[in-house]
Amino acid sequence: MSASLTDRYVWAVLRAVPGAQRAELEPEIRALVADAIEAKAATGSTSDPETERAALVELGDPNQLAARYVEGPRHLIGPAVFPEWKRLTTTLVAILVPIIAIVTFAATMVGSGTIGQAIVHALGSAFGVAVQTVFWITLVFAVIERTANVAELTGEPWTPDALPDLPDDGRMSLLEVAGTLVVNILVIGGLLWVQLQPPITIDGSAYPLFDPALWSFWLPWFIVVTVLEIVFTVVLYLRGRWTYTFAVINAVLGAAFAVPALFLWQNDLLLNPDLVAAITASTGSRWLEVSGTITAIAIVAIVAWDAIDGFRKAYQASRPALRGGVAG
Repeated sequence: MSASLTDRYVWAVLRAVPGAQRAELEPEIRALVADAIEAKAATGSTSDPETERAALVELGDPNQLAARYVEGPRHLIGPAVFPEWKRLTTTLVAILVPIIAIVTFAATMVGSGTIGQAIVHALGSAFGVAVQTVFWITLVFAVIERTANVAELTGEPWTPDALPDLPDDGRMSLLEVAGTLVVNILVIGGLLWVQLQPPITIDGSAYPLFDPALWSFWLPWFIVVTVLEIVFTVVLYLRGRWTYTFAVINAVLGAAFAVPALFLWQNDLLLNPDLVAAITASTGSRWLEVSGTITAIAIVAIVAWDAIDGFRKAYQASRPALRGGVAG
């Protein structure tokens, strides 16, 4: 069942106040809305949905109502301008970062740099432009929000049509399930492919990417952990929503993959030593190890974010008050 305008209005007010105040303010905000609806209904001139809508229009922008309960803005980018900030930031980052990375990579290669150097320089430049882009856009929007009337900037009066949807209740969508399953299947396929059908050929010799000695334990371990990730995803979807138990299991599975991978990398046990030697002899550089370091950093970042996101979703699912008092 879709959320009512009242639920969405209450949520819009609550999200604009400090988290510690939300549980205390929710009954007050709901009572305020109920009184406004009752006052409108007393005229008997409109239907129930129209009465609710008219009452909310009279109450006005939920961000302005929330401002009555706080002493000035407690956020850097508030909900009034967040959608436009997000749209502009993601668009510019998506355009600028790849362009800068490609240009830097090409410039390094033209300047007689190695592939490893080109990758490192490209990633460094991409990261720098991403940080600068987000910083300056955020600064501009923060100034605008504190010095201008947002309603005047948009040129339109507030209506209930502008109310945000309630946040999700922690349920996994079919798209999320499909994406997770595809990624894990690709991981298993990739592990088997780079070992059984080595894609890297140097001077006519094909080399597995990982040390063949890992077949004794660690490669099967990674495959089993990935299969468990698939099982976990299916169970989570059938269960319906995140819980703290699922969040812990998700974090443990991520660590079960990342920690051994980092241990093997740190101790030079992950990559095929014959492949490393062949690349070093052929190119005079150790770019494969540089690429491996970047990959290791990416694995840590992805696993850490996935674990944090699991706990975040479990927290949201356990706090119906944060969803405007609507149980999922």
